[in-house]
Amino acid sequence: MKKRSKKYREALEKLEKGKLYPLEEAVKLVKETSTSKFDGTVEIAVRLNLDTKKNDQQLRGAIVLPYGTGKTKKVLVLAKGDAAKAAKEAGADYVGDVDMISKIEKENFFDFDVIIATPEMMPLLGKLGKVLGPKGLMPNPKTGTVTMDTKKAVEDVKKGRVEYRTDSYANVHALVGKVSFDDEKLVDNIKAFMDVIIKSKPQAAKGIYLKGVALASTMGPSVKVDLTSFDN
Repeated sequence: MKKRSKKYREALEKLEKGKLYPLEEAVKLVKETSTSKFDGTVEIAVRLNLDTKKNDQQLRGAIVLPYGTGKTKKVLVLAKGDAAKAAKEAGADYVGDVDMISKIEKENFFDFDVIIATPEMMPLLGKLGKVLGPKGLMPNPKTGTVTMDTKKAVEDVKKGRVEYRTDSYANVHALVGKVSFDDEKLVDNIKAFMDVIIKSKPQAAKGIYLKGVALASTMGPSVKVDLTSFDN
């Protein structure tokens, strides 16, 4: 069993075992129980009642959080002509087409967090699927990263867009801010995220949709949230 640090054990003592906390109280506790010396991130984990073996019960999408994530992401845009020009003007860190694809393939270039591509670039990018897929970098129309509107896509990422998708256990994980954020901003970000998850409930889903929600800071303990904090 993994040995926990003294700080972690002390943080854990602030939590009542098995208790579900109202969202506002949970946010306060997540900040209080943060054990990192740096400004840790706050993450949300949502457990859903979905059968992810079925295609019509998988969630995937993206949301621009009201107050961003507190993290600056580097963006690579694969586009030509006006779409490439618009991406540069919107603040993309790297813009190119075949040259950038070749750089990834031959030089193992990965100095970016997100790839945005126009539809015409996708067939060329397909050959890197085995490399980009496992890293979660393959552009997808569902997350807004395959688009002709490169300007909006770049701006959304820079504002604090987060992607989400169900894992094989029907859990969704996402970054919702930093420990240094005001409580109100974290609450608003979390509510906005949960609103999207609830509204994205697949029609094929049966029974109670939301099974559990928990928050945690980097290296901090998990704080369970009372589901009545959300409209579902």
